[in-house]
Amino acid sequence: MLRRRRWRFAVMALLPTFAIFAWVRLYPIVQTLNLSLHDWNLLSKNKPFVGLSNFIELFGDRLFLTALGNTAIIAFGVMLLTIPSAMVLAGLIHYRTRSRFAGFYETSVFIPHVVSLVPAAMAWKWIFDAKLGPLNALITRLGGEPQSWLFDPYLSVLCVIILCSWQALGYAVLIFLVGFRNLPTSVYEAARLDGASGIQSFRFLSVPLLKPITLYVSVVTLISGFNVYAQAFVLASDAQGAPGRLVRVLVLDMLENSFRNYRVGYAAAEAVILLVIVLVLTGAQFALLRERNGR
Repeated sequence: MLRRRRWRFAVMALLPTFAIFAWVRLYPIVQTLNLSLHDWNLLSKNKPFVGLSNFIELFGDRLFLTALGNTAIIAFGVMLLTIPSAMVLAGLIHYRTRSRFAGFYETSVFIPHVVSLVPAAMAWKWIFDAKLGPLNALITRLGGEPQSWLFDPYLSVLCVIILCSWQALGYAVLIFLVGFRNLPTSVYEAARLDGASGIQSFRFLSVPLLKPITLYVSVVTLISGFNVYAQAFVLASDAQGAPGRLVRVLVLDMLENSFRNYRVGYAAAEAVILLVIVLVLTGAQFALLRERNGR
């Protein structure tokens, strides 16, 4: 009887939270799924049902495929650049810095994560500027050829990856620091007695023990990479000043189809595809971790 009352109290206490979550998160997803099966121009009350026509048309759309490819390259590039860098940097902060300076280093690393996207992108836009940017000035001084970073289709994608990685690094470092501080010290003491070096301990002890943290950071970084928008919008403008045209990403393509081309159902289909991609990649990462732990 007492147990049933506790369950009832728990359900009643959590019900408002679940209701808000369903309204804010689940309902928009259901509405987007429904809208992707209709043709709507944002102004008309009529929303004719078109079934899977939007999805079929998407995979013949060159702009969508370009946006999808760029987004995938940026997302995986950011993840591959951020995760190893964050793990190594967190290890250095945890093991190689004095305790009184640890807070300073953590704050310094985390600051880029809380800086507003637009000012950060504008600052990096100046760094990558072909004529006045300090990056090209440094390359020229070292004897290299200056590059048109923001006006080359390939280099501009690299610039977006660098900017996104710079912003994601601080959060990843703090999460890895939490992992390092909760690792059992006895394992490292035993390894030290066996003659293992710091690099060997990091490679054969820290990396395997931090797998759950690595999975979490990978999933968060990958999802954030697939939702990239402001960085490409501000950073990668074309020669005429049109924002984000050289690096067309999925979110930008959705916004243009919704509010410039008035094809809201078509844009909703893009959002559904983005949702499916994120769910599949997240599931694959969890399955990979479960398989490795099973071994």
